[in-house]
Amino acid sequence: MTTDIRDDRTVVLLHGWPGLPSDYDAVTADLTDHRTLTPDLLGMGTGFDGIPSVEASTAESHAERVLAQLDEAGITSGVIIVGYDIGSRIAQAALRADPSRFHGAVLTPAYPGIGDRAASPALASVFWYQHFHRDPVATQLIDGDERAVRTYLTHTWSSWRADAAPPPHLDQIIAAYARPGAFAASLQWYVANRGYTADTAPITVPTTMLWPGADPLFPTDWADRLPDHFTDVRLDVIPGCGHFAPVERPDAVVRAIRSHLD
Repeated sequence: MTTDIRDDRTVVLLHGWPGLPSDYDAVTADLTDHRTLTPDLLGMGTGFDGIPSVEASTAESHAERVLAQLDEAGITSGVIIVGYDIGSRIAQAALRADPSRFHGAVLTPAYPGIGDRAASPALASVFWYQHFHRDPVATQLIDGDERAVRTYLTHTWSSWRADAAPPPHLDQIIAAYARPGAFAASLQWYVANRGYTADTAPITVPTTMLWPGADPLFPTDWADRLPDHFTDVRLDVIPGCGHFAPVERPDAVVRAIRSHLD
């Protein structure tokens, strides 16, 4: 966990798959006047320490661990929580579990309003990876093989980014996910968290939904159900940005965070 210190506001930044806390390096570099926490997520990259159970891999279980880390640090209020990709879903679980702890949220899709639209046959060429990740053959083909991990994760980053460029910390990502068991551990998320539909109460914490305008996974049209799932939400589209907002457009992420720091 990385920490920079300031006052009564704490910014918690949750990374995605296939990512690391360092996905937020450019964001935290612009937030040195506030305390920032970038937790390792169990079973994900640098958070790999054995293959977690399916039960430990749910968004709710991840959220419980984030809240426990805040408890250990004595942080009980004033938190801005930020998440992209799976980090967004974990952040949403934390916001539902303990809304009084949070002052605001900055999220990217997905959210329950997407419903079953991601399962449309028209999007099979995009969302095939989720089905692949749940099949044991994914582990058999890729886990522990540095070359296979590099090929697959480089393909993922280049396919999901707007400009198809590799991330600046690609070698760090490969090293984290190429350890024997690490890739398999990260796939437990997909076994534990299926689809986007959820019968949950709306999130009441003021939220910015930071929607990448060129994200191939989540078209901006899918923002239409935000008011059904957030009582206080602002949609902020980032033109020309792909899936990895903290890496592609850290300036937009910082701007959204600072809008909640007042």
